[in-house]
Amino acid sequence: MAVTLHDVARVAGVSIKTVSNVINDYPHIRPATKSRVEDAIAELGYQPNLTARSLRSGRTGAIALAVPDLSLPYFAELAGAVIAAAEAAGIVVLVEQTGGDPRRELELLRSPRLTMTDGLIFSPLGIEQSDAAALRVSYPLVLLGERVFDPGHDHVSMHNVEAARAATEFLIASGRRRIAVVGAHEGEIIGSAGFRLQGYREALDAAGLDYDPTIIGYTAPWHRSGGAQAMRDILEGGSPFDAVFGLNDTLALGAMRVLQETGIRVPSDVSVIGFDDLDEAEYSIPSLTTVDPGRRWIADTAVATLLRRINADDPDALPAPSLLLAEYRIAVRESAPARL
Repeated sequence: MAVTLHDVARVAGVSIKTVSNVINDYPHIRPATKSRVEDAIAELGYQPNLTARSLRSGRTGAIALAVPDLSLPYFAELAGAVIAAAEAAGIVVLVEQTGGDPRRELELLRSPRLTMTDGLIFSPLGIEQSDAAALRVSYPLVLLGERVFDPGHDHVSMHNVEAARAATEFLIASGRRRIAVVGAHEGEIIGSAGFRLQGYREALDAAGLDYDPTIIGYTAPWHRSGGAQAMRDILEGGSPFDAVFGLNDTLALGAMRVLQETGIRVPSDVSVIGFDDLDEAEYSIPSLTTVDPGRRWIADTAVATLLRRINADDPDALPAPSLLLAEYRIAVRESAPARL
């Protein structure tokens, strides 16, 4: 037979109400009493009835996270960080993958599956400003990424333009003057590629350096193979360059592999810098200099912001939704030292 609250209360020598308070993390319980109840729970193997608790509280104890593509290391590591932050708060995360398809993103926003959760952390990639009305949902929602829609929801993002400018300025300060880019998207203005290319161009302009479209490599999506092919395209074009800015780390790693295959030494011939500070960047050969855009802060802040909305007794008393931006830094490693 299933272990009940009565069983736990009997073994711990406390009331059923006290057991319930411990399970629901009520703050005003003596440590000795709490320890006795927790020992009884462990001894008996008691499992709370989450369905009953949900019906009483009106909450499920779960949130959803929707990202474009978990095969992209950035989103995989972001999902891991969100799960860790939610777990620390006693919350379960259901992960959805949209493929960046606008139809699937719109379907997700009204999916019945979301009734199993208390709110959504959503990183849209395909939907446009014209779809902003679909974001007017009845559940708490926090947006990630660069596509800033109407201010009806909290939006946690990164300094894409500023961080890309800092990465380019870092290469210029190290003595590089012909900086190729890998990962641009044709015609994109709003989005990671567009913003990071903007930051790159701002740094060139500030340094009095010309923008050369012949050393801009285009590819989508941002997989390592795309970075490799974009690097081959630039090399085949024949224009000289002495540095490469990969608009994310996987692109930079793909580009670096092609450089090494063709006998170009990194960093003595060409410096390489990426963006995202993935775990593997530290362990590539050479290790990859990159922009740390504050991914863990983004995950922690998104979870905390969503839970604040979910747990509010009076949602109208909360501050208005806002844009929250992570701090960034340059993680200097072997592929692009500060000075050669």
